[in-house]
Amino acid sequence: MVQKTEPKKRGRPRAYDPEAALAKATETFWESGYAAASLDALSAATGMNRPSLYGAFGDKQALFQAAMQRYQAQARATMRTALGAPGTLRESLTRFYAAGLEVYLDGGPRGCFLIGSGLSQAAVDPAIRDTVAAGVHELDAGLTRRLTMARDAGELPASADPATLARVVSGMLNALAVRARLGESRAELEAMAATTIDLVCGA
Repeated sequence: MVQKTEPKKRGRPRAYDPEAALAKATETFWESGYAAASLDALSAATGMNRPSLYGAFGDKQALFQAAMQRYQAQARATMRTALGAPGTLRESLTRFYAAGLEVYLDGGPRGCFLIGSGLSQAAVDPAIRDTVAAGVHELDAGLTRRLTMARDAGELPASADPATLARVVSGMLNALAVRARLGESRAELEAMAATTIDLVCGA
């Protein structure tokens, strides 16, 4: 009598939390940059093998795009909180820069994910360049709205150009991101932010 053997059951697919995996991938890209973040490093960070990583997010570029979109969503929420809370323009900009520095200095001199990791790849990847540009322009638009409100409320001269001032404010935020990445102290960065606020609002 031939004994029948039951077919082996396949192991259950490894469970993972997409948000947690994306957060780990973001940290890896943020620390190493796009080019230096190998698939092996991304697999190790997320706890997912390459086939699982591809199945969940697509190729490396798609994973990086997802990481940038995640970062932008968080930055968008932070900006709205900083600029949308009641208070004067000076108070809004103080919150704005303080929130940026918290991100840039959290866990070490990381700087901005879009500027530090996205900008270098933007030079050779049009899709990533478009994503980085969209983030920068969205920030400009939010600042322009807040500065327009300040001008209409009499906090800025009637001749003030909110769009140009917005680029000055966001340009300083980018400068803070670069200098934070280079290891400059919080005190030095806060002094730069305070000087910019004085230039916009009046000393």
